[in-house]
Amino acid sequence: MGAAALVLFADAASAQSESFPMMDKVAERVVAQYQNSSCQQIMAKKMTPPSPQQMQMEQKAVQLLRTDPAMRQHFINRVSAPIANKMFECGMIP
Repeated sequence: MGAAALVLFADAASAQSESFPMMDKVAERVVAQYQNSSCQQIMAKKMTPPSPQQMQMEQKAVQLLRTDPAMRQHFINRVSAPIANKMFECGMIP
């Protein structure tokens, strides 16, 4: 996840509802990041270690997903297929 997406993700926790409108925006940004990136860009980003700030934001995001199963399910349902398809296209998964 990009830093901007994680910031929005963290803000989504305060805007929780059954439909998770903020989470939808975060999911759209994450999906767009994969869809608008070349395979080389995705692989390079995966090989680059996150900055301490990015690491902290990612940990916070993961903690939010662990504490809210409905939000986690909503987010994963929105991003999993597009990300998996792109990774398959790029040869990153069999």
